[in-house]
Amino acid sequence: VQLVESGGGSVQAGGSLRLSCTFSGYTYSSNCMGWFRQAPGKERVGVAGIYFYGGKTYYADSVKERLSISLDSAKKTVYLQMNSLNSEDSATYYCAAAFVLPTWYARNWHKATDYTYWGQGTQVTVS
Repeated sequence: VQLVESGGGSVQAGGSLRLSCTFSGYTYSSNCMGWFRQAPGKERVGVAGIYFYGGKTYYADSVKERLSISLDSAKKTVYLQMNSLNSEDSATYYCAAAFVLPTWYARNWHKATDYTYWGQGTQVTVS
């Protein structure tokens, strides 16, 4: 599975961005996807996740009012809509995919170590 992020860039505080993660390859080897972000000198943190079958979504408490994750199965793309951005949202954003049970994912969607496939990252800068 190959993952390619896009949509990052520079935006003013209060603005919005939509990140995209397009996946290709043997798509049946993954059934969930998460978005993570990592600021310089900080650990990688999960901000949103989606389980493909049923579309159940998960969010970090700090972003759940402003971020929205969605899946377009036909386009094999997962989106992360980010609104009301602030400087704390500045980071490199990564998408990641895995193949796991839904009950496991509900508890562990935010753990970077449990994802198998990763994109190269896209930079988001909020000023």
